[in-house]
Amino acid sequence: MLILTCPGQLQLLEEALRRSLPATLPVLGTVMTVARGNPAAHEVLVDSWPHFGVVLTRLRPEEQRDPGDFYANQLTVYYRDEGAWRALLGGTEAVGWSRAFQMHGKPGMAGGGGGWGTPPAQADSAAPGMQEGMYEAVREAADAKGLRLETYRYQALLSPQPPQPRGAAAPPPLPPRALPVGKGDAGSPRPPAPSLSALPHCRVPPGLRLAPVSPSHVPLLNATWSFGGNARSRRFLLGLVRALPSACLLGPRGRPVSWSLLDPLGCLSHGYTLPAWRGQGLSGVILGALGRGLHARGFPIYCGVLPHNTPSQRAVRSVGFLPQPGTFYTLVVTPQ
Repeated sequence: MLILTCPGQLQLLEEALRRSLPATLPVLGTVMTVARGNPAAHEVLVDSWPHFGVVLTRLRPEEQRDPGDFYANQLTVYYRDEGAWRALLGGTEAVGWSRAFQMHGKPGMAGGGGGWGTPPAQADSAAPGMQEGMYEAVREAADAKGLRLETYRYQALLSPQPPQPRGAAAPPPLPPRALPVGKGDAGSPRPPAPSLSALPHCRVPPGLRLAPVSPSHVPLLNATWSFGGNARSRRFLLGLVRALPSACLLGPRGRPVSWSLLDPLGCLSHGYTLPAWRGQGLSGVILGALGRGLHARGFPIYCGVLPHNTPSQRAVRSVGFLPQPGTFYTLVVTPQ
């Protein structure tokens, strides 16, 4: 496998992945994050260049300090050749099977551009909707190594334009907002992002203040996250808050009442509004602020919502997100 670090190579790969949207969403978002400062310390691998059959992104091996931490150890994959994908899993060290990890894949046929995977009416164990053979190849490799595989499904939603909060006028264009320059060597330093609270077109409800999420808010985020509540999830959330854009609405006492983060995959995630503050369109204000920054930098604006989370589905659709065909899957591989 080849690791792409040259900005020109990453740009060419980004252009190729855009031609296969939405199947490439998680991979494209990660490649763009790496190319723009690499604050989350990921890397991009291909089986060959410039004609590739597989693209894999992963956390840099030197950053994988906890072998049981599947929160931080995130991988994404997109391939055009199933044989090359299976060869990568079985014949290379690109995927570190000795460590817990999570792997993200978007619905779509290998090669993208029109075909879609198996219908979601099939059994959950078949992970329907992923690229042909992706789940099967990971399952077979995990079974052979005696590892546990869990499958989670999400509805992927994409916003063609920056999300528009209820009753808000069309905002003026923003200057490009840079991702913070982190541990990576791709991309070049950019000026710091403007303060969210300084954006006058974000119509913030009276008594609330728009601001980035602070590290001091992480215990609240961890306690309200359905997949969190432990030391590893807390550490992961703290890393996101420190490295990547985020937004929250602070209540009268300075405590967050609604928030959302950007993850290393370029995905709007961890959105939550405290129960007492729901029904006021607060998530739309936050998604609008983050979405404008993503749009200005050329990122796709997307999120993943659990299929049964009807309130969140309704909230993101109301500000312009459109459901994508099929289902977005996350595979979590851990020791038995």
